[in-house]
Parts: sequence; structure tokens; C-alpha cells
Amino acid sequence: MSGWQEISVHQTREKIETGEAEIVDIRDPDSYEATHIPGAIHLGDNNAREIIASLDKEKPLIVYCYHGISSQGAAAYFAQQGFQEVYSLAGGFESWYSAYPTEP
Repeated sequence: MSGWQEISVHQTREKIETGEAEIVDIRDPDSYEATHIPGAIHLGDNNAREIIASLDKEKPLIVYCYHGISSQGAAAYFAQQGFQEVYSLAGGFESWYSAYPTEP
């Protein structure tokens, strides 16, 4: 796979349940603290280098933001950094919360 692709909330949930992917939340810290997708890692300006260095570039990576727009740019960035399989969550956290309102 070259570049990145969009992924649905249902496909994302499957990858979470199987432990198949890393999930990265690029929303602001307060939003992440309030609620986030189970198992998501928060990536912000203060920890970006450490997070990027710690992630396995061979493992699928799913990036999400609020509505699925900013995460597209982040997904492209991760792909440029050598991550092999990168996804942007279609519709972002809002889409996740609409599909799974009781999670987390």
C-alpha cells in the first residue's frame, strides 16, 4: 500500500478487537482526556517525535481527529515517515461516537 486510505468505524473496530492496528488520536489533549477510542494513543506537539519513534512502522496505523479531515494530512505524514499501512478514520471521532455511543 502506498500513501494512505480511509477506513470505516466498523473496520477500525475489527482491527482494535484483533489487536491488528495502532490507533492515534490527534485531537486536543482535553478532548482526548474526556473520551477517546479504546486503546488510542494521544499524539500532540509535545510528544510527536517520541510517539512516531515508538510505533511499529510495519503494523497498520489508524489516525483520527474530530471529523476525519485533519487526520487525512496526518495519515499522509505518517506514510511519508515510512509507515507501511496508514488509514484515516472516515468521519473521525464523531463518526465513531455515532456508531458506538457507549464506548468508551
